[in-house]
Amino acid sequence: MRQAEKNEYPQHKYFSRYIEYSDSQDVIEMLVKQKEEVFFLLKNLTEIQQSYRYAEGKWSIKELVGHITDTERIFSYRSLCIARGEKAPLPGFDENEYMAMSNFSEQSFESLLEQYRLVRESSIALYASMTEEIASRMGNANGFEVSARAYAWAIAGHEAHHISILKERYLS
Repeated sequence: MRQAEKNEYPQHKYFSRYIEYSDSQDVIEMLVKQKEEVFFLLKNLTEIQQSYRYAEGKWSIKELVGHITDTERIFSYRSLCIARGEKAPLPGFDENEYMAMSNFSEQSFESLLEQYRLVRESSIALYASMTEEIASRMGNANGFEVSARAYAWAIAGHEAHHISILKERYLS
């Protein structure tokens, strides 16, 4: 699947940054490698590390994993809707409101990682099944015109952004 062109996604500071954060020519390969990297980085953390916050008001590692998973669920759902020709605008979401309503801190880290794995494998299967024609279909999400393909790259870029933060601020 080729990378989304600038006219296929909003030139919004977050969305465009995530697409530009994607450093691969093959989004499926990037999604697979990221999954491996996440498990390599997180599989042996202690409970104290899992609950670590690098500053007051910041998310713990458990919450960060939950956020990455939630965002991927939402982005892949939007992508599926657009790929299937949905005409209705798809809603946005506020990650801070979603976090406030989550219970990630109370879930086991193993469960959070398993949810992450399952969602990632589902996304990989979804994007691997798309032809270029399907991937280039346009729809409206969060008030912006966007292609199904753009969400694959946004998922990869969003995770790359958070892996970088994880390495710099949580695991350094």
